[in-house]
Amino acid sequence: MQVHLKYGSEGLDLEFPETSNFKGVLYPAEAEPLAEPAAAVEEAVNAPIGAAPLQTLAHGKNDAVIVISDITRPVPNALLLPIICGELEAAGMPRDQITILIATGIHRPNEGEELERLVGKEIATNYQVLNHFSKQQEDMVLVGHVGDGVPAYVNRHYVAADLKILTGFIEPHMWAGFSGGRKSILPGISSVQTLEFMHGPEMVAHPKTAYGVLDGNPFHQAGLEIMAKAGADFIVNVTLDTSKRVTGVFAGHPVEAHLQGVEFLSRHCIKNLDEPLDFVVTTNAGAPLDCNLYQTAKGLSGVSGATREGGVILIATECLEGFGSEEYRAVFEHATSPAAFIEKLLRKEFFMPDQWCAQETYQVMLKNEVWVYTHGIADETLERFHFSPVNDISRSIEQLLWRFGQDARWAIVPDGPMLILRVAN
Repeated sequence: MQVHLKYGSEGLDLEFPETSNFKGVLYPAEAEPLAEPAAAVEEAVNAPIGAAPLQTLAHGKNDAVIVISDITRPVPNALLLPIICGELEAAGMPRDQITILIATGIHRPNEGEELERLVGKEIATNYQVLNHFSKQQEDMVLVGHVGDGVPAYVNRHYVAADLKILTGFIEPHMWAGFSGGRKSILPGISSVQTLEFMHGPEMVAHPKTAYGVLDGNPFHQAGLEIMAKAGADFIVNVTLDTSKRVTGVFAGHPVEAHLQGVEFLSRHCIKNLDEPLDFVVTTNAGAPLDCNLYQTAKGLSGVSGATREGGVILIATECLEGFGSEEYRAVFEHATSPAAFIEKLLRKEFFMPDQWCAQETYQVMLKNEVWVYTHGIADETLERFHFSPVNDISRSIEQLLWRFGQDARWAIVPDGPMLILRVAN
């Protein structure tokens, strides 16, 4: 049999055998793509969920900040931004009073040609576009406290704006439950000091800090609290299919519109299995998400809930940016073993930026071996940090069937974390 896996921008064609307990090539149960997405966005901002139309909200406001996701997220900014900016200008807001703020979180800035790809040439040329720098404390404003007195610092440009607009797309998220909505602020435009709390070892280890979970999720709750303190007037969130086509537009009240988008997406992106899998072949959803090892934690976490103790996750992730940053690479130097790494974190023997995705990765490794197919990281480096490098996925499937037997329970997830696997209670 054959299947096309999401990998980089081109993908991978894979041949594999169909065995007696092969549970299938598993895809999200996708909604139909919208025939006219631009018309849908215009309708959504003019007839929003739980809020006045965007143009009405903009009347009398001096300026606006529109928060967008960075280059690691496939948000159709070139579709959304001209419509949003057009509504603001139609309300009488001068173009030079509209700022677009890139919610980089702790990621690198998006500049030059990459910036044009992110927002479109028209927007990059005609509007002020700023990157958020989480480590520049002079660009932060204290909006309150969350958790056990943790200071919540948010980008000053956003806090000072008369009109605050959040954009993004809703997908399953390994800690927030689902992306979108409040996540544009935390972690999107918060300070690294606040992010240390949000990505602390106890938060990442919490059983409710998980894919597809909002109720009782402390990550989600903290995001709502900081959004309430920093303010948010309007969101425009979309859902996408695995080809990154728009399937829904959810605009309006920052909480109500987001929850409607989550409810819509939940019907398509979570699959329950009756028993755990011996092994699973998955991806990190291809470009742009499989750009580095930091992001690859998402693909691992997306299937780990459906694998048995001692099982194997084989993930194809291009990682042309390697680990993602030198800081993230340095985190792995503490990993003498997955268990030792987690123990050090929980004892707070060290704290380093980006450690949270390494923690998620090694939490998966406590239960499963992780085999990696990539062109971005050398085999010896993967082995050093307790991954098993793979050079031929088809051959590796043969090895796994030899190891677990021809009646092994296994599956293929071509779209990675766009589909979340669980074992039914």
